[in-house]
Amino acid sequence: MALAPPLFDARHLRKRYGDTTVVDDLSFTIAPGECLGVIGPNGAGKTTTIRICLGLTPPDEGSVTAFGLPMPDEALAIKGQVGVVSQFDSLDPDFSCAENLLVYGRYFGMKDAAIRERIPRLLEFAALSHKADAKPAELSGGMRRRLSLARALVNDPQLLLLDEPTTGLDPQARHLMWERLQLLLQQGKSILLTTHFMDEAERLCSRLLVLDHGRKIADGTPRELIAQHLEPDVVEAYGAGAADLAQSELKSLAGRVEVSGETVFFYTQDAQPLLRALHARDGIGVLHRPANLEDLFLKLTGRQIREEG
Repeated sequence: MALAPPLFDARHLRKRYGDTTVVDDLSFTIAPGECLGVIGPNGAGKTTTIRICLGLTPPDEGSVTAFGLPMPDEALAIKGQVGVVSQFDSLDPDFSCAENLLVYGRYFGMKDAAIRERIPRLLEFAALSHKADAKPAELSGGMRRRLSLARALVNDPQLLLLDEPTTGLDPQARHLMWERLQLLLQQGKSILLTTHFMDEAERLCSRLLVLDHGRKIADGTPRELIAQHLEPDVVEAYGAGAADLAQSELKSLAGRVEVSGETVFFYTQDAQPLLRALHARDGIGVLHRPANLEDLFLKLTGRQIREEG
């Protein structure tokens, strides 16, 4: 049985600013109904990639095809099938929630009657039916993000481009946003998601791209990438003097050892000998857990903090 053609196809994208290459020979596809996550440290090229996908930033090299149409030649037709939630709210502060949806729908050439028919369902989906007449300034951060998502759905897009959609939200608001995004995936929508939250990526994404310095350094499902790049068990040792353990005889019980502050991370195929040895030492706290996406991210991109810009 032939596979369905990709909904979105980016090939050999490259973008430079002066002497800096921010997107470097990047290729990826998005299948119908797929959530593709893009993760990477600050400056990895995530936002520039989103801008290229939207036709807002022209690539120096490479091509983008969406719904079988070339970007930017068919940008208007492509954008009519795409919904966007950017890092920062662009809601109109002078309009109510319902009015924000109405005005945004007009940008797509939709008739007012068609938009008004959709507004109650969109507000209900965003858990904002009781805030239809409220203005954005009267909403919490989580409510504004959900309104931005509802606005992105006004034209019933096939593909959503979400650039760090839950940044700045508290845990409850993040979980509600995740619930709504999972509903969209169940409805057959496709999503391109950039995020700094590894639990978000693991919860929502069927496939991940890991970017660093504009290049794709890994590509696969979360579980595949963890199995491919990491030992299955992680033992964290912390407390006074824990950092010295990284150079002790315990090092031989792990496949790989990393130190961050006063915590030592032992990555191992078999945690039991290491756990026995650590429990015999006084004053050392121990946490045993399976390897996760955060471990993968730090192994592939490093533990050093990178500033924006």
